[in-house]
Amino acid sequence: MIEGIPAWAVALDYVLGTIMWTLIGRFGMRIFLPEDSKFFFSRFFIRVTDPLIRLFAPITPGFLIPAVVPLYVAWFFFVFRFYVMPWMLGYSVIGMLSFPLEGQIAQAIYFIGNLFRN
Repeated sequence: MIEGIPAWAVALDYVLGTIMWTLIGRFGMRIFLPEDSKFFFSRFFIRVTDPLIRLFAPITPGFLIPAVVPLYVAWFFFVFRFYVMPWMLGYSVIGMLSFPLEGQIAQAIYFIGNLFRN
């Protein structure tokens, strides 16, 4: 899946994908947990993503409720991965990069599923 993609692009996509999914995870946990929760995953996600949320604060609309802000910031990482990464690699079709991080995870899930199937 990632044979034709340079290693730097895969590494960059993995970093950006991890950041994006961490922000989405924070949003998801916020649905069920309060911001000041003592749950260790919640504290980790808040501690890791707070600097990014502060960094994007100048371009975050004031009408957004605080629980949605991590999802808003994650959208920027998605847009970068979907539009800018393929453009940087010279693809003429937007989205051609096809998210190496998620592709690798899908392949691992498929492989594990086949282990139980046979």
